[in-house]
Amino acid sequence: MKNTALTATHEALGAKMVPFAGFNMPVQYEGVNIEHETVRKAVGVFDVSHMGEFLIEGPHALELIQKVSSNDASKLTIGKAQYSCMPNDDGGIVDDLIIYQLKEETYLLVVNASNIEKDWNWISSKNDVGAEMRNLSDDYSLLAIQGPKAVEAMQSLTSHDLSAIKFYNFVVGDFAGVDNIIISATGYTGSGGFEIYCKNDQTQQVWDKVFEAGADYGIKPIGLAARDTLRLEMGYCLYGNDINDTTSPLEAGLGWITKFTKDFTNSEALKQQKEEGVQRKLVAFELDERGIPRQGYDIVDAESNVIGQVTSGTMSPSLGKGIGLGYVPTALAGVDSKIYIQIRKNAIPATVVKLPFYKG
Repeated sequence: MKNTALTATHEALGAKMVPFAGFNMPVQYEGVNIEHETVRKAVGVFDVSHMGEFLIEGPHALELIQKVSSNDASKLTIGKAQYSCMPNDDGGIVDDLIIYQLKEETYLLVVNASNIEKDWNWISSKNDVGAEMRNLSDDYSLLAIQGPKAVEAMQSLTSHDLSAIKFYNFVVGDFAGVDNIIISATGYTGSGGFEIYCKNDQTQQVWDKVFEAGADYGIKPIGLAARDTLRLEMGYCLYGNDINDTTSPLEAGLGWITKFTKDFTNSEALKQQKEEGVQRKLVAFELDERGIPRQGYDIVDAESNVIGQVTSGTMSPSLGKGIGLGYVPTALAGVDSKIYIQIRKNAIPATVVKLPFYKG
């Protein structure tokens, strides 16, 4: 089990620690609902240092990134980030990721913790163009400072105007007394805020100063359980649940990051899939009655035929009702379609809805 630079801090704060993607991670502190509400209404801090970071550099860096990613990275400029995915050769997804352009020929790829080795090997296997690759995952920490009060609470820690950093843009500069910090207006919660990349030996100082600065704004540490309920309320895909090696980006509703203006891994097959139409789609649903949909529960039709499985589900803290995601046949994927979630012996009626669940 790997620890992050802040494991001892989490334990001292009374966090419940669990193994996650090979790391010892805080799943909750006070409780999921309290932590969830803190992020929706004020500001909360997640230690997500288990995420992976790859540096891709040199004159062929963009060429390699364009080959392995579905989005068009040529649209990036210095200071901009892009959400993308890496298709595999069989119509599925190796991983989803965020690509940052740091300099003219330097890009940072941020990948999921459970896929670090897999992704590194995959990108390496496609690197026949001589791009320089460095795996920085063990050297860097990542703090997600999320919530509507994040800008106000953190402004005293930097000379940069945080309110001027647009969504999916970033600056590299001073933060919490440390230089060369990436301050990125990204996150996985739908409530605004920043993600802060720093070196492991700087992380404790950054964490301490963040909590000092946020003290008057109700800042709290937030665990991975609330991170999951927050992202699900927005309908953000979680790799391993809603997308994996067998789900196509088009089935998953990720057509908006699948750009056929360039060639990339398996792009011809995906283009054909787009033209012919997908057989199934990832849908969002709300339960019409009480109940909590869980990952792996069957989705059934009116005749009790199994038509899919719940990929993510929870009791939404913001909405007070059961919500979830799952793949269903395209004919039942339209908004307002009626489906049923098999919860033990009961088929609970549910309605397909438009994302996000949480409208803010």
